[in-house]
Amino acid sequence: MTNDEAALIATPTLDEAWPMVELFSTIRRESAADGNRAISAIVERLRASGVPVTVHEPQLYLTVPKFGYVEADGRRMHARPAPMTRPMPNGVTAPLVFVEKPIGPPQGYGPQSAVVFGQGYDPAPGVPDVKGKIVLFRGMIMCERIKDFHALGAVGVVAINPGKVAHWGGGSPIWGTADLDDLPFKPAIPAVAVSKPDGDALIALAAKGGSATLATDFDEGWFKSLLPVVEIKGRSDKFVLLHGHYDSWDVGVGDNATGDACMLEVARTLWAHREKLERSVRIAWWPGHSTGRFAGSTWYSDRFARDLAKNCVAHMNCDSPGCRDATDYLFIPWMAENTGFVKGVVRDVADREAEGKRPTQSSDFSFHHLGITGCFSCSSRIPKAEIEKRGYYYVMGNGGNPEWHTDADLMPVASKEVLLKDIQVYALAAFRLATAPLLPFDFRALLKEFEGTLAGYAKAAGERFDLKPAQEAVAALDALLVRFNAAVDTKRIAPEDANAVILALSRRLVPLNYQRGSRWRRDLGLTVPPLPALGICAELDRYPGNALGFAQMHLARGMNFVMAALEEAQERVEAILPTLSSQKRAG
Repeated sequence: MTNDEAALIATPTLDEAWPMVELFSTIRRESAADGNRAISAIVERLRASGVPVTVHEPQLYLTVPKFGYVEADGRRMHARPAPMTRPMPNGVTAPLVFVEKPIGPPQGYGPQSAVVFGQGYDPAPGVPDVKGKIVLFRGMIMCERIKDFHALGAVGVVAINPGKVAHWGGGSPIWGTADLDDLPFKPAIPAVAVSKPDGDALIALAAKGGSATLATDFDEGWFKSLLPVVEIKGRSDKFVLLHGHYDSWDVGVGDNATGDACMLEVARTLWAHREKLERSVRIAWWPGHSTGRFAGSTWYSDRFARDLAKNCVAHMNCDSPGCRDATDYLFIPWMAENTGFVKGVVRDVADREAEGKRPTQSSDFSFHHLGITGCFSCSSRIPKAEIEKRGYYYVMGNGGNPEWHTDADLMPVASKEVLLKDIQVYALAAFRLATAPLLPFDFRALLKEFEGTLAGYAKAAGERFDLKPAQEAVAALDALLVRFNAAVDTKRIAPEDANAVILALSRRLVPLNYQRGSRWRRDLGLTVPPLPALGICAELDRYPGNALGFAQMHLARGMNFVMAALEEAQERVEAILPTLSSQKRAG
């Protein structure tokens, strides 16, 4: 750690951050009006500290839950309605069916394409007939489950959560505010989550052939929201984006009042050290995360797409830091190319070895299509041994505390000590990205991931599809990067020229690993396997008879997408290497 970095992480305090957590704990931030009132306090503190902040006012389409219940066997059970699903205020009454085995691999075409495969094709092996029924399944609300059960003819969905209380969660695959192409994907059936005790009672009733009434309602429409963005100018137009949401389920102390306070203090800290910044830092607080499926970050991604694509070097999400007993750094979402960078930051600040995972379709990762590498979301978490000792089930946020996405997410969830440490982690990560002469991304690590992905796909596909062209292209690009890295290490390529190549690789390879569609449009929020254009290689057994040809055609087009990106990446690296050869000959 440099002297400048040591001075940086010694700067943060909780003098402003903790009172902000306490204030947010008094405001239910589900509605746009309450969220706007809360975020105005952040804006006031920023301006009082002299930190420049611009407040955008987008119109976002939100669905704020009003009520939800399941009525069965003479009693009414409380339920969490899933936003962006179909409101059913008068309820739908239907027989119950429990689906113990989930519908097959999420990458496949699924039940809605059964017509392609002909009479007698079973689109969901092992799943009972759900047509005209309310489906029960164990797990958190998932848009994939709602979509597939609807395609099989279900009239409602009930997710049975693993604990004594139900958790909120979104139910639509649409990422952000829908456009005309997205609207057909809005769920056409109601969906809720219930607690395990209530769910067990419903399963028992289903076994006896019982019925239930499922009812939901929302305050749905266009809402003016506030979206503050701090910009701390460096010497370059390139910038780092740190972001997190301020709307919440109920008061949401651990998700995400602590994150909002964390970003406030990071902004104040970086402002105090602004003369050291080579690149700029933007810090954004998003509305519409919960009730609009990342509507705020998607609005920003759309509104400033070309600027982001040209100048953003990386983005970091700040969600659920500073929670009780969260002293380890586990399950941090990171893309393969920034693994070493995140590990180094956590090691230097917290003296812990971080563990990571591939980012899922969550946490305002609204920039895949623009080719921007990303990391963080979850930061600190309760140690694994302690989780097991307490018998906690997995939740995405709150440091692993089970109050996540419930109205029990109150002040006892937050920890001053952990929050200060997480502020230091985020501050150092942003500072390093803004000051490092060479961007700290290792795209050979990503190519190593590609190599493993393709090997698995090739084994599964066998002779049904040839992946050798992609495997050879990955190997060729890796060989070029060995030469490129050696030239950078020996100062034969200047850092500014190397950074241009690194960003070009990011713009081509990140979408290849996370995006199916076009560069200027975020995909639906459905499960995405690595190298999604080739993902169905892993499940060609699901395409019998004539259907195999359709799958092979799909893969042929996917191969074009993959090969074009890899070849463009090769050309970008090759473009700088002949210069080195010429210089050597001239010498």
